[in-house]
Amino acid sequence: MRDRMAGWLWPLAVANILANIGIVVTGAAVRLTGSGLGCPTWPRCTEESYRAHGELGIHGVIEFGNRLLTFVLAAVAILCFLAALASRDRKAIRLSFLIGLYIPAQAVIGGITVLTDLNPWVVSLHFLSSMVIIVFCLALLDHLRSPTREAAPRRTRLVADGIFVVGWVVLYLGTVVTGAGPHAGDLDAKRNGLDPQVFSHVHAIGVYVLVALTVTLLVLAARAGDRWLTVVAGALLAIELAQGIVGWTQYLLDLPVLLVALHMLGASLLTAGLARTALAVRPHTSHAEHTGRLYAWATGRRG
Repeated sequence: MRDRMAGWLWPLAVANILANIGIVVTGAAVRLTGSGLGCPTWPRCTEESYRAHGELGIHGVIEFGNRLLTFVLAAVAILCFLAALASRDRKAIRLSFLIGLYIPAQAVIGGITVLTDLNPWVVSLHFLSSMVIIVFCLALLDHLRSPTREAAPRRTRLVADGIFVVGWVVLYLGTVVTGAGPHAGDLDAKRNGLDPQVFSHVHAIGVYVLVALTVTLLVLAARAGDRWLTVVAGALLAIELAQGIVGWTQYLLDLPVLLVALHMLGASLLTAGLARTALAVRPHTSHAEHTGRLYAWATGRRG
């Protein structure tokens, strides 16, 4: 029974990251349809009920549906944690526990966004918190299915760390632009009062720096013959370029909702790419080797 449960660890880890990216996209749907206050209070949907009712209309249905997805996230996270326990892999246990622990914390932040009438700075925190969960999910995937590797040279690690830091600055600036733009999540929600055109250009400058650093890392990895890092950095560069194209297109077309939703999906993929790149320059023992050592230790076969 334990071995069977442990065998589900990888598919549940994949389900974890897909579910968390999915709720970012559905959260975008809530905001882009003006349904952010479809349920006007929290944790209940209304003062009298936890469920949306007919008087709240389609906005209530959309917001309540997004809230229900939190329970799906929690169920997947719990099952993943149980599978990690069955595997006896301590790192997998720690990461799956952090993912599960962060989900209720994220739900509370989401509740605060409603109670503050979609304050743009709190909405920003809510989005960035989702990105943190995606980092943990990617770290679990990296632990389970990445090749054994040594630490990259110091210069390469510094560039990768710079990419991670600049990438988060870019993500934050993106939330600032969103907080200044028209998609507030509700017709009466306040904006942050900043000039969206100015901060769109500031955000773009951050993207240019991020792309330059990623190209630098790709060159370093190729010169060093590091195939894994070359693949990871190349994938990150592709995500950045695609995200940049979507970003500029939505800016030029005055932010059509479908492109904004696609841009938020891209932000989730970018976050995963940033985490993967930061981890790719660090030493790692493959999960198969790690579990083999655990088995040897448990059975007394220490060589």
